[in-house]
Amino acid sequence: MRRILITAALLLGAQPAPAQPLEIREIGSLHVGGRVAELSGLPEQEIVFSPGAPPLRVNPNGHFQVEQMYAQYVRLAAPRARWPLILAHGGGLSGVTYETTPDGRPGWQMAFLRAGHDVYVTDAMERGRSGWARFPQILAGEPVFRSMGEGWGLFRVGPADGWSLEASQRRAFPETRFPVAAWNHFMMQAVPRWVTTDRQVQAAYDALVQRICPCVMLVHSQGGNFGFTAALNAPGLVKAVIAVEPSGAPPATADAAPLREVPHLVVWGDHMADNPFWQRIRGNIGRWQDQIRAAGGVADTLDMPAEGVRGNSHMIMMDDNSDDVAARIQAWMERQGLMR
Repeated sequence: MRRILITAALLLGAQPAPAQPLEIREIGSLHVGGRVAELSGLPEQEIVFSPGAPPLRVNPNGHFQVEQMYAQYVRLAAPRARWPLILAHGGGLSGVTYETTPDGRPGWQMAFLRAGHDVYVTDAMERGRSGWARFPQILAGEPVFRSMGEGWGLFRVGPADGWSLEASQRRAFPETRFPVAAWNHFMMQAVPRWVTTDRQVQAAYDALVQRICPCVMLVHSQGGNFGFTAALNAPGLVKAVIAVEPSGAPPATADAAPLREVPHLVVWGDHMADNPFWQRIRGNIGRWQDQIRAAGGVADTLDMPAEGVRGNSHMIMMDDNSDDVAARIQAWMERQGLMR
C-alpha cells in the first residue's frame, strides 16, 4: 500500500518526502561487443603530442579495437525490480541524457534507481566513452554534427524558426516544459553521430543484452529501433521495451510473433500536429505497435497530451515534469509484473 500511495502522490504532483540515501551494492562499467580491425597502407605522420615535447613519428597502420560500446551500471543493495533496466539514448547524444537534466535536477537514472531498479546507462557505439574509429577507413562516411538551433524545432521546444543565439529572442511554445534557459547547457551534451552505423550499433546492443540480461530496455529516439530489434533478436532476455518518442521501428515484413510475452510501451510528448516529420514517424511506430498487438502482444501508449499534460518536448526526460513521466512509466512496469 505504501508504494501505491507514493506513486499516486507523484502522479498528482504532490511534493515527495525528502529523498532517503540509496543503498548501493556496486558502481562500475563495462565495454561489450566490437571487433578488431586492421589498417594498412596509410602514410606515417610526425606529431608533437605536448608543447615542448620532441616530435614522434606515428604509424597509423596496425590492429585496432573498434565498434564496442560502453555502459555504466549502478546496482542496488536490495533492488525491487526483477531485472536490471538499460537506458539507451538518442541520435547525437550519449548516456548523459539520463544522468542530470540541463537545469541541474536529478535525471531518470536516479528516478529509476529510487524506484528500485539496477540501472545501466549506455553510450552507443561511436558515442561518448564508447569511442570513435577512424573514418572513412573503418566507419563509413563522415560524422554528422548537430547545430545549436537544429534541435529547437526538431525536438519540439518551439517553432523551427524560433531559435536564436540570443536567448531573449528565442520563441518557445507557450506551455513548453523544456527548461528553455538551459538550452545552451543542453547543447554541451551534443556529440557527433554517423548515419551509416546502425548495423554496428545494433550488434553492440545485442552483445550487451547477451552479457547482462534478462533486462528491461528503456530507449529514446534513435535508440527506439535498437530496443525494438534487440527484443526481436532475444525475446527471452528482453522482458519489456519502453520506447520514449522512438524515431524508428522494424519493417512491416518483420514477424512480431516472438514478442507476445514482451510488453511494449511507447511514450509521446506534445506538439506532434506542429511537426509533419514527427507525424510520419508516429504513424510508422503505430504500425509496429499494431503488428505486436495482432501477434497477441501488449503494445501500450502513454500519450501525455491525451493524459491532460501539455508541453512535453522530444526530450521528455529533461522536461520540468520528468519525474511525473517517470512515475507513470514506473506504474506501467508495476502493472506488467516487472517488479518484485
